[in-house]
Amino acid sequence: MPTVDLPHGRFHYEDAGGRGLPVLALHGTFGRGRTFAALAERLLPDYRMIAPDLRGHGLTTAGGDFNREAFVADAAQFVETLGLAPVLLYGHSLGGVTAYQLAARRPELVQAVVVEDVGAVTDETAVPEPVLDVTGWPRRFATPAEAAEFFATTPAQEYFLESVVDGELLFDLDTMMQVQDGCRGVWWTDWEAVGCPLLLLRASNSFLLGPELATEMVRRLRGAELVVLDDTGHWMHRKDPDGCGAAVRAFFGRTTSRRPGG
Repeated sequence: MPTVDLPHGRFHYEDAGGRGLPVLALHGTFGRGRTFAALAERLLPDYRMIAPDLRGHGLTTAGGDFNREAFVADAAQFVETLGLAPVLLYGHSLGGVTAYQLAARRPELVQAVVVEDVGAVTDETAVPEPVLDVTGWPRRFATPAEAAEFFATTPAQEYFLESVVDGELLFDLDTMMQVQDGCRGVWWTDWEAVGCPLLLLRASNSFLLGPELATEMVRRLRGAELVVLDDTGHWMHRKDPDGCGAAVRAFFGRTTSRRPGG
């Protein structure tokens, strides 16, 4: 797993490799870059997905603040340091908010953006329970079976299990509460400032992005596209990598100015 040193720490990232156009993929809270493995396979060889472990997550050592500015700055520095600009950007949940905020605030770095199942409003006015309370969760598990049993009660067992290594959680529980709290808000200003092509992916049974909000988001952002995938749940890149990959391929194919291998 390659690494890159940025101002606030060392970032580990997954790299699908090849000569395809780079796609920077930003995962959600509690996740790791490896969550996109199946989707990355569907995008090869035309697109090379690069997916860092974000600050506070996975094997990345970066800490400090966990507000929106910090995550956007990390993404910008990652793009600049690896020479990816203007990059194709993909963001899920927490990473989706970062993706459209980066596109809005640093437009020169982003060519097109895909936002997976997250809204321009992420507080209680749009999401009944915007924060998963992990206070009191165990940090260590005696056996893989114990970890599997515990995370069977969460919305996405395998997603969380990717962050259990040698029986220990790779993320700090207090940090995850800070990350979630920092992502809550009303972000219409950023959403409406995106100037590049944007695709919004929504799961038909999403618990985070309702149909009314998704429709309003597309109405407010000229040229934005909406694709709804049936019964995939919030983690659509895992549940339906074929459908997700097809939608992303079609979108990038219509909107990119550089061709794969170019």
